[in-house]
Amino acid sequence: MTDPTHRWLEHYPVTLFTIVMGMAGLTLALRAGEQALGLTSALSAAVYGLTLALFGVIAAGYGAKALRHPAAVRAEWDHPVKLAFFPAISIGLLLLAAATLPWSEPVARAMWLLGAALQGVLAVAVVSGWIGSRAFLHGHLSPAWFIPAVGNVIVPIAGVDLGYIELSWFFMSVGLIFWLILLTLVMNRLVFHDPLPERLQPTLVILIAPPAAGFLAWVKLTGGIDHLAHILLNGGYFFGLIVAVQLPRILRLPFAMSFWALSFPVAALTIASLHYAQVTGSTAHHLIGLGLLLALTVTLGALLIRTFRAVSSGAVFQPE
Repeated sequence: MTDPTHRWLEHYPVTLFTIVMGMAGLTLALRAGEQALGLTSALSAAVYGLTLALFGVIAAGYGAKALRHPAAVRAEWDHPVKLAFFPAISIGLLLLAAATLPWSEPVARAMWLLGAALQGVLAVAVVSGWIGSRAFLHGHLSPAWFIPAVGNVIVPIAGVDLGYIELSWFFMSVGLIFWLILLTLVMNRLVFHDPLPERLQPTLVILIAPPAAGFLAWVKLTGGIDHLAHILLNGGYFFGLIVAVQLPRILRLPFAMSFWALSFPVAALTIASLHYAQVTGSTAHHLIGLGLLLALTVTLGALLIRTFRAVSSGAVFQPE
């Protein structure tokens, strides 16, 4: 008789690492909000601790899957949609490094070095897989494809403060170039081909992430807000408006792990808004940032509750 633990572990999804991305984003957004309001860092510290715990649990579970079911991990890697979610592991580490930096630079440095190395390897491997001998169809393309290559723009957020300037420029350059390439491909897919499947509809929110996170990385690298920074931030707002129009329809869909796509992009836009307000003294951006932070906090709370229910019922660990 098959061990039940053995059975659910086989279907332990790599998409669970998007939880770490979302929670780390919330930690950084709360910290920015606390600074903007002159509050203590108690709430962001609590969320940071929870994020570390979640990362440990999720990483341990996926590590166990890799040891006991390497064929299942390989099947996810060979899957045309799930392949894009593997760099959520490295991006989660990079965001945790940024969240850890105020507490411990040595620990943040270790996280960043591991995350940057893994991000580089995964970005090359995934992009090589896209242009290799495998055949991809237009239906396989979704905004989740931004994660592997465009996710490189996350590297400078902590990398600059840690002193890795040239490496940060390398990852930033790759991320911006692939944002332009993939944005063209994704918009072509969304406009001229069949609608995204229901389970992938929430990934539309990922459209917000590249310009918003790109703004934060660009400001880190250049030390100020220039014309490109304005373009990136306002691009994030435009995609935010597009997503806001689609959101009522998306929220009526059955819950899936793809709903965690609602988390990090909104967090990035929140932090970008509050940073712009801090630098320029813009009251409008200050209010936008605080409004987004409230929406993000409520959204993450709801996502945690729904995910806990899905995990408890075993719905997350089902073959697809």
